[in-house]
Parts: sequence; structure tokens; C-alpha cells
Amino acid sequence: MLLELYDYIYSAIITMMDALPDHGSTGRLSLAWLSSLKWVLKKNVKCPFCLQVRKKMVEKYVREESMIRGPKFLTTLRSHTVWEHTPVNLYCTVEDVFVCSCTLSTMYSSGIPYRCETDDTAQYTAVASNIHGQVSTQASVIVKRFREEGHLSSYTWLPYTIPMLPEIKYTKINITFLETFGSVFGTEGDTVTLAATMNISPNLANLQPEAQWFRDGNTFSLAIITAFNNSETKLTLPHLNKDDEGVYTLRMVTKGGDAAHSAFVSCAVPGSPGAPMDIKIHDANRDYVIVSWKPPNTTTEGPIIGYFVDRCETGTENWVQCNDSPIKICKYPVPGLFEGHSYYFRVRAINSKGISKPSRMSDPIAALDPTEFERLHAIKLGGKLDVVTYYDDVEDEKKVPGTPSKLHAPETDRTYVVLSWKPAPYHGRAPVWYYIEKTGAWQRVNTQVPVRSPRYAVFDLAEGKQYLFRVLAANMYGSSEASEPTEPIQTQELRGVPSAPGQVVATRQTDTSLVIQWAEPKEPNNLIGYYIDVCVKGSKDWDSANHKPHKSNKFVVQGLTTGETYVFRVQAINELGLSDESQESSPLSVKAALNTFKLFAAIPSAPYDIALLACDGESMVLNWKRPVHSGGSPVAEYYINKRRHGEHTWREVNIPPIKERLFKVEHLSAGAVYEFMVYGGSLAGLGAPSAPSKAFHCDAWTMPEPGPAYDMTFCEIRDDSVVVEWKAPIYTGASPITGYFVDFAKKGSDEWHCSNESHAVSHRYHKVTGLEAGVSYVFRVRAANSEGAGKPSLASNPVVAKAVEGTEMTCTVDKESGDIILSFESCQITESSHFVWKKFYKEITDFSKEIVIKTEGSTSKLIFKHPDQGDVGCFSVSVTNTDGVSASHEIHAEELEKMLAKSYGIRHPVIPLKTQLAYKILERGRMCFWLQAEHISSAVTYKFFANNKDHNVGTGIIEFVLDHFTEDSEGTFTVQIEDGKARGQSSLVLIGDDFKAALADAEHQRSEYIRVKEGPHFSEFLSVHVGDDCSVALICKVDNLKKETALHWFKDDVEITPEGPANLASGACKLPISLFSKASTGIYKATISDDRGKDQTHGFYFFLSPGSSAAELAIHCTATGIQLHCHMKYYTEEMKIHWLHAESKLSHSEKVHIGGTPAMAIMEILEPTEKDKGLYHIQIIDTENTYSRTIDLSGDGKQFCDYMISTFLDRGKVLGGLPDVVTIMEKKTLSLTCTVCGDPKPQVTWFKNGAEVYPDDQYLVSLESGKFASLTIKGVTLENSGRYTMTVQNKYGGESVDIVVSIYKHGDTIPQAKPTVTPKSIIPPKRPIEIPGPKVVTPSPAPAHVSSPSLPQINHVTLLAAACLPLLLC
Repeated sequence: MLLELYDYIYSAIITMMDALPDHGSTGRLSLAWLSSLKWVLKKNVKCPFCLQVRKKMVEKYVREESMIRGPKFLTTLRSHTVWEHTPVNLYCTVEDVFVCSCTLSTMYSSGIPYRCETDDTAQYTAVASNIHGQVSTQASVIVKRFREEGHLSSYTWLPYTIPMLPEIKYTKINITFLETFGSVFGTEGDTVTLAATMNISPNLANLQPEAQWFRDGNTFSLAIITAFNNSETKLTLPHLNKDDEGVYTLRMVTKGGDAAHSAFVSCAVPGSPGAPMDIKIHDANRDYVIVSWKPPNTTTEGPIIGYFVDRCETGTENWVQCNDSPIKICKYPVPGLFEGHSYYFRVRAINSKGISKPSRMSDPIAALDPTEFERLHAIKLGGKLDVVTYYDDVEDEKKVPGTPSKLHAPETDRTYVVLSWKPAPYHGRAPVWYYIEKTGAWQRVNTQVPVRSPRYAVFDLAEGKQYLFRVLAANMYGSSEASEPTEPIQTQELRGVPSAPGQVVATRQTDTSLVIQWAEPKEPNNLIGYYIDVCVKGSKDWDSANHKPHKSNKFVVQGLTTGETYVFRVQAINELGLSDESQESSPLSVKAALNTFKLFAAIPSAPYDIALLACDGESMVLNWKRPVHSGGSPVAEYYINKRRHGEHTWREVNIPPIKERLFKVEHLSAGAVYEFMVYGGSLAGLGAPSAPSKAFHCDAWTMPEPGPAYDMTFCEIRDDSVVVEWKAPIYTGASPITGYFVDFAKKGSDEWHCSNESHAVSHRYHKVTGLEAGVSYVFRVRAANSEGAGKPSLASNPVVAKAVEGTEMTCTVDKESGDIILSFESCQITESSHFVWKKFYKEITDFSKEIVIKTEGSTSKLIFKHPDQGDVGCFSVSVTNTDGVSASHEIHAEELEKMLAKSYGIRHPVIPLKTQLAYKILERGRMCFWLQAEHISSAVTYKFFANNKDHNVGTGIIEFVLDHFTEDSEGTFTVQIEDGKARGQSSLVLIGDDFKAALADAEHQRSEYIRVKEGPHFSEFLSVHVGDDCSVALICKVDNLKKETALHWFKDDVEITPEGPANLASGACKLPISLFSKASTGIYKATISDDRGKDQTHGFYFFLSPGSSAAELAIHCTATGIQLHCHMKYYTEEMKIHWLHAESKLSHSEKVHIGGTPAMAIMEILEPTEKDKGLYHIQIIDTENTYSRTIDLSGDGKQFCDYMISTFLDRGKVLGGLPDVVTIMEKKTLSLTCTVCGDPKPQVTWFKNGAEVYPDDQYLVSLESGKFASLTIKGVTLENSGRYTMTVQNKYGGESVDIVVSIYKHGDTIPQAKPTVTPKSIIPPKRPIEIPGPKVVTPSPAPAHVSSPSLPQINHVTLLAAACLPLLLC
């Protein structure tokens, strides 16, 4: 019996312990009972069932540890509504923690039991947490009060018996946002902080508002929220992800209301592709889960090829890829999980450029059997104690399980089906598993993996096909009958991506955003959301407006550029991918909606910082700051209330509204103390009142120092500087104001620093420098006079030292008008913005000098129509209703002088001329006057006192022609050109000899025209021709002939009869001169005539002069020096040649070589030096005359001479040290050493009998410091005898030296050396030396025909024919 009892208790306890942690049933055991059980197990160490229980506990603990998960509420808190003075108990049950309770009736204060009061009405929260997470539950407790007899209630219209909540009156707290966060456009991985500061009125320590953050209207996690503190709250997103994209809203909640601010946060993905997002887990089972996600936007990347799904077991960092090949759709079943283990999942996208970053991982999910609770039942142990266990663990009937029923498919997809069934009642300890079969001869699906829960996903099915399924239950004793087959279950067909969305319409919202709406796609196909693309009009660069699918068909595109024009398109998305793009929207410019005020205008916020500027004992001058928020309409009116200090009644000061923020309150009592309050008004109504001012004493100011300045404004805010402007004090003190001091301090600090402590500024602006970028500063101004510095102004609003992009002003001169223009393009602008131009920071209002302000869109220009020296100064511009957009530019006197000169040149342009007025003679003797301008347009006009004027726009040439140029045309010719605003003029004077030469040319051209056009004429005049056989002839060509045309030859005016008749048909005429000699000297001419007229050639003077045949001297470079040579056509014995250098006659020597050929005389200077520069002559003397040719090597040839001298000085040379013959005994060491030079350093090469010597064990070749060359031969032998040659060479050439080496044996007679003089050999350079030539001056272009003197009647020609020498010798 005792053993049976042990077995029974052991079975119950083990069953209980198995059930406790897995099924959340610990709430059914009391804590005391479990403690007793643990005590029994500890004490009864030898008890057999106790030992097994403890072992089971350890095993259960080990299995429990693998399931890492956060706490879970099994029983949540329940809300209560109770009467006043009634106790309330709140209970909740947490997995692994038995019972948590909060009893309001057990709370004590000073030992007196506490009862619920109406103030206890609230929402209560219980939080459970462990190292893996936390969970909370909430409940509301409402405490009501009975209406007692005689008690007056505001709810008297309700029945008496119904209890009512007390009437609660809350303190009204006004919240005004001072600094808010704007739209943020970040990239994945960035850290983004959203911060807001606000003004709370009244600011009560025990009634502080609560800051609540929402994304797209929902609360969220994975962010760092800084609690509301010191009127500021922050939200930080430490690692920006596309899941974080959305509209973020800050709601400041008070009991009397709330205030909210929203802005859009965008997350772009650098690179490609973007990561998937919104990972969800579905249908979690004991061995598989289904993972789904949303695809990324692919506007700027390639299309998605597929996805990889990864899993990681909680508590580890080992990510395992679940699928071998990419999957196409955004859903994937992950099988093969271990029961009881928890997992994280993530997804990566793939396109042609690579794999994306992983998505944000999912929440942890445990692989558990969802039907396990259905197999539990409770066992009564007596009293109130229960033991929860499985049906399977109670009895063991040792039989086959029953047949499952109600088999159906709760979920179907394209490639898988989830089956679910109801198991038959079963009571046994043998585990049960299931087999699933499908149609096709009832193939078994799960042959390898036994299914232990009545739910299973069948994978790898065909799309759009019908299947039948059935299930069998089995245990160790056998299998049941198969269940009834299901109805035909059809897998889903691939319906594709959604169709394209419909018409896209864009409407205006603000100056940086537009509202986009579109029609839903006609075929949504399980639509997930939309992606919106944006593009600047005229561009093809599309960008994503959102990186997270947007669910509705309306979206606000943020962060657009004011004034820019955009077009939009939309794509729909489902789990298969993105649809086609919709049609593009109509272009729309970004600017604030015209009806923004009419629809959304609100009353302005309260003015603030009321300051006292002056007091005379009967009145006070007040100033205040304008409201932070205008509500959408300008604040144009102000109203002031006053009261005496200590009173509660406010009295109006002004009935008519005040237009300015400066007002003198009169009729005050001297010595009284007053407080003031200001209201701002707009078209939307009267705004909130300001906080009461400080208590101001109405005592007349008599201090000698000035009062405070006021109305500080800021412009040109940069990273390290800011320009402060202010208005002069109302109260000046005992003497005039002489200057101002500007103080600054960091926000929140009381340590003030003076920016201009050394000297006060006399003007009402000052640039504060030395600031820290990104730091917030406050400023104040102190006015000073001869008595000292006065009261400081109120501190300004905080100003952050941070430059705004696009704040540069340009100063240019207009190329068309010559106006000086200051231009500024604002990076921010709104509907109500306007540009304010200032000079020395004082608004420009005087436009008498024709200063024009022109604004178009976001660009404004200050135009000086008539600039002068008075326009020197600092000019600035600011843009109202922006974040301090402003810029400045200072025009200095030097800069203005240059711009005035450029402006004058543009206003009074001169047409530049390439060529001044010139003339050319045309046929018939017409005179063409012409000039060429740099550039003229088709609208050019000119004046000239002649006819036939013309102009060529393409080349800028203007021509005009005089048909009759006669003796009466002598004088001055002038042309005046006008092309738009540009003007030009040129004149040509033709008088005296210049006119006579031009007139002669014109007459000659007229006669030539008549000659050529009307009768026979010579097309080519006489010339000499020397044949290969030394024959000499005169030739010419004729034209416009006929049969009667006759040709005649003349010498010295005596007709010559040629040997044969002239052949005029070819047009070429020839007069052979036989036996050419000195007798052939004379004047030759030819005539041609017929009945139409006569033409003749010019006289041709034929004479011989041998010396005159010499050409000019030429220079030639050789390997050894400079060569001068003179070419001649022929040479005779009578001719003598002399060479001279600086009037000194040269003769042949080692330095100078003189020689030549019959056709050329040559003189060569070897290795030229500086002494060889100078003038060289060659004299050619024949029987009658002396002819000279000259070349100057110190003038035009100096550059060549210098180059050649430097070349010969710099070439490789052997300076000495080598013998001509060397005799040495065998087995000695021979060292041949010499000194070399050259620039660049020469290369030394050694040869033996013509073969190059290479360094080896015997031969050692060296060149030290580029100067000392040596060849060392170790252990010489007879074979080393021979002729050795050393060459020294660089790019300018070199030298070679020979050494004869003779070797004799030991004991032999030393042979007698017979040195022979071996001169050095000159080595020419490897490449031709580039000879520098004189600079070539390119002549300016000239017309085709220019003025020239009249041609002479006789041409003197020298006949040079070396081939005719035999004739002369005869």
C-alpha cells in the first residue's frame, strides 16, 4: 500500500510540475503548499519518489532555460466602479509569479484604515518585468458619491437614486510651443533627436503636463524619450530605420486640455537595395512559423529579385539563413524549429546590385503547441488544492487512438496549406502523433517528421491546384482509421502585383509641402500600401517621398523647396512587389495655400516681455515683444490693460487699437506702482493676454545715463557671428547718446561678455563675432553718453549660431544695361514674406536716385540705375517670416571704381576694329574702301559719303566701293559705324603722293581690264627656262587668241625671227637662245596683236653676274662644331673666295676648316667657344665685281651660337689621365683611370677590340661621382692584350679614346712601347640637336589686294645656271 501511495503522489507531483511552467496554471496552487512541498522534497532525501521528483525538477529547469521569454499576464487587472468609502481589491496573475494584488482598503495613514475617496478615481497600472522584457496591465477605478438629503447638485434633473460623479474643475494651463522640431530627412543608421521647448502659463510645480509621443497616431517603442523637464522634452531615435518613418506627434497633456505638434520623419537608404520592414510572425506552432514583411521602395534602385529569411535563437547571436534560394513573395513558412525554443527573425532583400542590410528583427516567438491547453484537466487533492495535468498522463489504456475529425484548412496560400483537425478523445500515456495524406494514391506528406499537434502546414504545393487531405492518429500500439477527406482545397493562384493607381492630384498646403491624393488601383490584389515618388519638373531624377508603405490614398510630401515646381507619381505594392507607376500629376509649384488663413487661421499667442523705456512721473513708455505665433494672420493691433500693484481689477488703457509695439501710457499717478498686460489682435480675433509685467514705479527718471534700447532684431546669423540691430532709447539722459555696447551670454548663463568693450559703436547695429557654432545665445544692448553706460535692454530671445544655407549676396554689373545689381536668392520664403533692403542697416526708403528694388519669386535685386561714388557702403537684405534668412555685401571704393568703369564701358560701348579703314583696287579701276570690326550684328548701320555701301555680319567686314576714282577724289575718307548702343569711327587720308600712287594703281587696273577682256593678251609674262641639257629659253603664255593673232619677239627693240613658227594654239610661247654666252645680254620683249588690239610684255633684261649667284650664308651643326656654307649656282676659275671674322681674314687651321664643292663654299669652326661669336663674311670676287654675304653670330644668330657653345661644352669629354700604350707583366693587376665630364653626366663604356667589356670576376668597371672612370683587370694574361677603347657620351655627343695594352711573361724582355698619336674621336649626338630658331611674327590679316607702287617697266633678272658652265668655258 505504501508503495502504491508513493507512486500515486509521485505521479501527481510530476504531472503538476510538468504543467506549471508550460501552461501558466501556477495560480491554482497556493504559495504555502508549494513551499511545503519543496520542504518535504529537501528533507526526505532517501525517499524514492522524492529523489525522482527532484530529478524531474532539474530536467524541467534545464528545459525551461532554453525557452527565453519575457513575463506574461495570465489574469489582467479588472476595472471597478464603487461607492465612496468602499475598499477596492485589484488582482492580476503573472506567469511564474503567482498572484499580485493591490488592495486600496489595506493602505493606512497614521494608523487609521483608509477608505476610497472620489480623489482615488484614476487609472492603475501593474508592471511585471524580468531580464527579457516587461509587460503591463491597466484598470480604471471610479469612485462615486451618493447625493445626500438637502445637498444641492448640479445634476438635479437626473433621478435621485442614481449616483453621480463629482463635478471636477481643473486649472486651465496654457501651453505655447516656443521651439519645435521640423521635418527630418535622415538616412538609415542615423541618430535623430526631436526636441521642443514651450512656455507654460501658469507654471505650477504640482501640475506639470505629461509629454506623450505618437507615430502615425500610435504609441511605439525602440526610442529614448527624455522626460518633460524645464519646459523641454526630447525624443531620440538612436538607430534610424525605415520602420521609424512616419508623422511624429508630441502631445502635451494636462487635466484641462492638451497642445500638440507634428512633423514628418523620413528615412532614406544609402546604397541599394533598401531593407524590408514590418516583420510579422503568423501561425506559430511547435515546429514552424510563418514570417511576413513589407517590401522596400525601389524608385532609386533596381527591382527586387527576392528575399532571404534569417532566424536566430534567443540568447545567441548565431543567425541562420532559412531559405537556400531567394523567394519572390513577402511571406515564407519557416519549418524545422525546436519545440519550446524562442526565435528572432529578420529578412534581407536582393537586387542586381547586391544584398540589403537586414531588416529590424521581429519580436521573439516561442515554438509551442497552440492546442496543448485543450489536453489539460484538474485533479482534486482535497480542500481547495488542485493539480493540473494532461489526460495522457492519468491512465494508460494501451490502445490505438481514435480517428480525428473535422479536418479543414483555415489558411491557404500559393504553395502551402495549413490543416487543422479535432483529435479523438484519448486517455493513455503513450504519445500520439499524426500522419497527413494527400490525393494522388493518398501519398503520405510527413514521412520523416511526426506531427504531435492537431495542426500542420503542408508545403511545396502547386499554384492553383485542388487537393484532398486526410489525417490518421497513431501511437506505439498502432494507427487509427483515416479521417474523412476534406472538401477540395485549392491553392491560391498568383494574381500578380496590383494594377497602377489612378489619377494623381497635387494640392498646396504649406511653403514646403504638398498634399498628394490618388485613386485606388482597380485590382488591389491584397494591397499593402503605396510608395510616392517626386521629381522636379523638367528633370528625370525621381526620388522617394516615403520609404515605408503608406496605407491611405492621401499623403503629405514634406521638405520641398519653396517656389520649385514638382510632379508626382504613385506605385501600389503587395507581397509580390510593386505595380506600374501611375500617370504623372500635373506640375505644381510649392507655396503656401491661398486659403490657409481663411480655413485654418487661429488667434495669436500672447505677447511677452513688457519693458519700461521711460517715465516722467505722469506717463510711462512701454514696449513689448510680438506673439511667437500669429495664428496664420498678421498681428496688426494691440490692446493694453493696467492695474495698480496689489489690485485685482484690470482697466483698459486704449480703446482704439495700437498699431506699433510702442505706447505712452498717460494720466498716471506719480509715485504709484503699476502692472500692465497686453493683448494681440488679428483678423482671427483677440489673442491670449500676456503675463502681467513687472511692477513699474511711476517715478520720473532723472539719472544722467540713457535708458534701455529696445526692439533687438538679428540678421546674418552664421556659425561664428551674428549681426544685432536695435532702436535708440526713448530716454537719452543728461547728454546725447554717443555709442552703444552689446553684451552676449550663453542661454541659461548669467555670465555676460561685452563684444565691443574697447569702443562703443556709434551706429545702431553691431556684428558680434567669436561665437561657437550650434550654441544658443542671448543678447542685450547698453546705450552710453558722456555720463556713462545706462540700463541694459531686456535680454533677447535665444539665437542659435548656425548658418542658414544659401545666404550669399552677389554684386554684378549688368552686361546689357550697365546697371550695378545686388542680387539675393532666398532659400526660404512664404506667401507673406517680403524682402527688406537696408544701407548701413537702415531701411532704404529714398528712391530719388533711381534705386529700384525688383523681386521675382524667391529672388530680389537692388538695382542702381545711375551709380556714382556715393554708393559706397554696406548693403543688407532680410526676408521676413523665415528662419532669419539674411545677407549683406559691402561695396568698397576700389570695387565701386572698377564697376563704374565697367558700367561706363557698357553704357558707352566702342566697336573694336581689327583693321582700320583701308582700300584695295578692283577690276576696271574701281576703289573699294573696307575695314573689319571685332563683332557686329545684323542691325549695324554706318555712314559714308559714297554709294554701294555693304556689310558682312559673319566676318565683321564693312566694304563700300567708288566706281569712279579720279583726280577729284583726293581728300579724307571717313566711316561712322553704329551697332545698337556701340559706336565706332575710322578715317583714311589720301592726299599727295599716297593719292597719286592709288590713282596710278586704279588707272593700271582699268587698262588691264580693257586689255584682258577685249583683245589678245599675255596671261604670263616673260621668264627664263634652263633645260636639263643646259639649253636656255624665254617663255610666256598668251590668251584670248584667234587665227589672225600674230606673235613677235624683240631684243633691244630689234625684232628677232625664231628658227621655227610659233605654235599659239597651246597658249605657250618659247624663244630658244642658242649658244648662250655674254653676247646674249640685252632687253627682250614680245608682242601679240590682231584686229581687236595689241598687248606686249615688259622688257626682260638678260645679263650674267657669276658672283651674284651666291645665296645667303646658312648655319649647319656638325658633330665637331658649327658649319657656315654658301650655295652658288655655278663657279668659275676667275672667282676667288675669302672668309672673314670681325674684319679679320680666316685661313685653314686646326680650329677652322675651309673647303667646299663647285656649288658650295664651306667654313667650319671646330668646338666653338665664346670667342667665336661675332660677324662673319664671305667675299666672292669675279673678274668685274666683289660680292659679300654676311651672318651675325652675335645678333640674330646669337641664340643659336649660345646653344651650340653650351652644347659642345656640355657634351661628354675625356679630360685626360689615360696613356696611349700600356705594357704590363702577366698576372699583375691593370688599372686604367681617367677624368671625364659632361652635363648631363655622361655614360662611360669600355671596349676591347671593338667588343664591349662587361663587368665580371676579372673586369671591374666603375664611375665615381660622375667624374672618375676606371677599368680594372685582375690577373692579366696574354689574352688580355689588345686595343681598349673608352667612350664618354651624353645626349649632346661625346668622345672616344684608344689605349693599346701589351702583356709580357715573367722573365721576358720588356717590349719597347712605341706610342702613336691617336686623336680623340668625336661622337655625334644620338638624336638631332634641336636648333632654336628666332620667333616668327605672324602678320595681321590683310585684304586680298592692297595698295602697292606701280610696277617697273623693266625687270632685272639674274640667270644662274651652273649647268651652262661648259658653254661659258667654250
